[in-house]
Amino acid sequence: MLMSQVGRRLAQTTSALGLVGALVVLVCGVFVMATPTTAFAATKTFSYSCQSGGPFTVTAGTPLTVTLTSPTSVTAGQTFDLTVGIPTLTLATNSVPSTATTVAVNLALTPSGGTVTEPTTPKPGAPIAANATTAPAGNATYKVSVNSTTTGKISLDPGDLRLGITSATGGTTTTCTTDSTEVLDVPIGTGGGGNGTGTDLVEYECVGPEDSDVQDVEIKVELTMPTAAKVNEQFAIKWKGTYTTGKELKAPATGQTIAAKIFAYASLTGITNLTSATGEGTTGTITAGGTIPLPTTAFDLKTTASTAGTATVKPADVNFGANTATGNTPAIMCKVQNATELKSYTLTVASGTTSPSPTNTSPTPTNTSPRPTTTRTRTETVTPTATRKSQTPKAGADTGAGGTMGPDGRLFILTGTGLVAAAAIGGLVMRRRSVKG
Repeated sequence: MLMSQVGRRLAQTTSALGLVGALVVLVCGVFVMATPTTAFAATKTFSYSCQSGGPFTVTAGTPLTVTLTSPTSVTAGQTFDLTVGIPTLTLATNSVPSTATTVAVNLALTPSGGTVTEPTTPKPGAPIAANATTAPAGNATYKVSVNSTTTGKISLDPGDLRLGITSATGGTTTTCTTDSTEVLDVPIGTGGGGNGTGTDLVEYECVGPEDSDVQDVEIKVELTMPTAAKVNEQFAIKWKGTYTTGKELKAPATGQTIAAKIFAYASLTGITNLTSATGEGTTGTITAGGTIPLPTTAFDLKTTASTAGTATVKPADVNFGANTATGNTPAIMCKVQNATELKSYTLTVASGTTSPSPTNTSPTPTNTSPRPTTTRTRTETVTPTATRKSQTPKAGADTGAGGTMGPDGRLFILTGTGLVAAAAIGGLVMRRRSVKG
């Protein structure tokens, strides 16, 4: 009887845990597959040396690292937020606040191609708790206005940094001077060629040669539409790319050598059976661990339309290199991450010539006299000598991301199925125990 009760409880526990586990796996699977891709941002760090004095203590010879973060691209004539990241700060003994307050940040910032609003007003940074001896890492935000005439990029040059406490009397500050000579460049996403809106800065997630090799890459893509595209005649869209500084694609430092090839794609919508254009270009010399260069001149993305009409064109994926063992399988595949934000172009395909060209219709005299023929019958057995391997067509269309897009949903399905099965078995055992008991 005791064993019957123990078995019944074990079965109940197994069944309950199995059902709960299956539900948890299902919910987690949905969450993982529904999680959106994190947006890209342009970030750069700058080193500062701080003087003694003021509300914060500094260690001689230890630089203060400040981070500037902006959008990956901005629009001429508009304003964007620049985030200034301040690391953890140690408060001087005589500056420990008796009440909660905040860090006051005042950064001298010189933009080339725009202006900073309220440049001399301290910005609120990280909160400081009452009687705290340190201020946590935090951010201050500056608004930068881009001139309407600015093209190419806006450059942000950080200068002196003054750090204080909002509630402090007398306004004492700790002054820091920059050790860096670089600037943060933010591209203007207006694009060249075409007549659409949106950004021409394409954000890619590049994977390869190994699945563990993942890079965030940004390319300014310029597409030039043909002016005389016609039905049933091949036409070409020109593709030209330029890296954003700091977002270049790097070749693997060791292992597979990347062939000097780039395969670019454009997506087309609006015309029946016209979905993409594909082209192959040649990069410059690729060195291990170095930037994979983009072609210095535009190359053609070719396609053919069977129907006249107007199509909307956007930049699409790019692939690099080729594995000679398997044809043109790319070594590095780059997927677009910001497709909905991209600049669009308009392509017009006109009706082609339907009238056939004039030809000589005069019949050619032929000999109509019958000629005797001899028929021979022979049976042969053909034995295949080799297995033909399939190859990806040259510059073939990119048909999907497969395993590069994240966790495989089949793992969740299999795990959930196993747990549900365990729950079912537990229920059956419990039922048998109830009948016997």
